[in-house]
Amino acid sequence: MFTPKYPPQDTAPPTTGTTPTVHTPAPIQPTQITTSASVVPVSTRPTVQLTPGSALALAAGGGAVVLVVGAVLVSLLLAVAITGVSVAVVAVVLRLLIKDLHNHR
Repeated sequence: MFTPKYPPQDTAPPTTGTTPTVHTPAPIQPTQITTSASVVPVSTRPTVQLTPGSALALAAGGGAVVLVVGAVLVSLLLAVAITGVSVAVVAVVLRLLIKDLHNHR
């Protein structure tokens, strides 16, 4: 059931009338290797050159990112703290209300 089903292979030779082309590789010519001068590969990547203005802009941008991320994290922490305090106040009020209902009976 899970085995692949392959189409049947034609065993007859092609009837196009053309003969297959045989390619022969060209012989490899030996070359002389000189080791007298060492060649340093040249990098094709552009080099980054920071000017004082661009370094200052980069530092200011990084500082701004740190401030924004810090503000977001502090606001999330503050939201969690406010939610926790409000849930605790609601629990105390409900406990007092339930205790008051039991005392009046």
